[in-house]
Order: sequence, then structure tokens, then C-alpha cells
Amino acid sequence: MGENTVKDKLDVIFELQGLLDDDITLRRGLGGISSEEWIQKDVLALVSELGELLCEVNFKWWKNPKEIDSAAIKEEIVDVVHFVISMARRAGMTSDELYEGYIAKNKENFDRQYGRSKKEGYALTE
Repeated sequence: MGENTVKDKLDVIFELQGLLDDDITLRRGLGGISSEEWIQKDVLALVSELGELLCEVNFKWWKNPKEIDSAAIKEEIVDVVHFVISMARRAGMTSDELYEGYIAKNKENFDRQYGRSKKEGYALTE
């Protein structure tokens, strides 16, 4: 990397996740798994991590709440990001594509809320 090269934070996250995914695949002998299977596994892991996050925010109304641990919440969110980025990479998505897709979807979501989308059922009734 040249001295004037600055990497975007999302590019760094994609690169680091690629290194981790490749290392796990190699060290655990998982090279025969298809991208489709990996995405399935990542979805299951993501659901598990979301469950762990949910447990950190006292969703169980039938149980006495525990003190909120913001560090644990942040750690679970990072775990979620790991699996989302892993899925994106396995689907052939680049950091630029994720960024551009997010920007487009964010605009569409605002448009839906303000009745500017072709999708119906989102605008507030007046």
C-alpha cells in the first residue's frame, strides 16, 4: 500500500472479514462448502447473534430485567456485522456495492415514508 493510499473503513472491514473467512475455511478444512451453503450457515449464525443481542436488551417480559450492559450490546452488534459482511462477500458483493445498495435503499425507504414511492402502503394517512 502506497503512502498516500487511504482505505475506506468499509473496505477495511471487507478485507479483514475475507482474511478471517479464508483462515477459518483453511484451518478447519471447510473448502468444499459452496457459497450457497456458506450463506445458509451465515444466516443461521446471524439469527443466533441477533438472539444474543435480543437477550442483552431485556425482551423477556416474564423475567426480571437485568442491568443493561452497553459494552455487551455493542459486542453483539459487531458479531452481527461479521456475519452480514461474510454473507455479502460470499454473494460476490463488494464494499462499494454494499454502500451503493444501502444508499439507494435508504432513499427508497424515505420515499416510501413520504408517499413518493411506487410501493403502496407506507405513507402516513392524514
